[in-house]
Amino acid sequence: MSLKLLQELAGVTPDGKFGKNTFKAGAAYLGITVHERAVHFFAQLAHESAMFKSFSENLDYRASSLLRVFSSYFPDQEIADIYAHNPERIANRVYANRMGNGDYKSGDGWKFRGRGAIQLTGTNNYKAFSESINDPEVLIHPEIVAEKYSFTSAMFFFTNRNLWEICDEGFSEETIKKVTKKINGGLNGIEERIKLTLKYKGYIL
Repeated sequence: MSLKLLQELAGVTPDGKFGKNTFKAGAAYLGITVHERAVHFFAQLAHESAMFKSFSENLDYRASSLLRVFSSYFPDQEIADIYAHNPERIANRVYANRMGNGDYKSGDGWKFRGRGAIQLTGTNNYKAFSESINDPEVLIHPEIVAEKYSFTSAMFFFTNRNLWEICDEGFSEETIKKVTKKINGGLNGIEERIKLTLKYKGYIL
């Protein structure tokens, strides 16, 4: 679900720009009724999706990036060179035998790579999401997570990770960091996340 699709479904001008009207209408469409929850939700999604422009994991890594980011899977230059700029092979190597995926040859790593405004990754997570919305098509054509369910899958993520309760704590820097750690595992991009949260804080439901 692109931002334009969310806007269309929520009844606002589908211009692909996130502002006060989209914040209010988008939250209503998704069923978010608490201001703090809407603010944290959209601020975190904005950062995670490059301001609502990217809804599928980019695995087009150069060799040097593979050595830095996925050093346990690409321990030397020779292996990194073989996989560089081949997203499908990279996904199948990095995500093999994890999160319910089969081995490299199964292709599950690529099939169930990260998609959505907060990237849903791995067979187990796709299966759980599919069951939560009662749509088995998610497992047959997982690309619909990026096309149709980007924001819905993010709602599932927030619920599944018990993030809403943290959002209710307010807008302190400590709270923003707690939400970020639940999503990111660390504090990557924390400056922008704080900036976006404080910006959207001024938006009204």
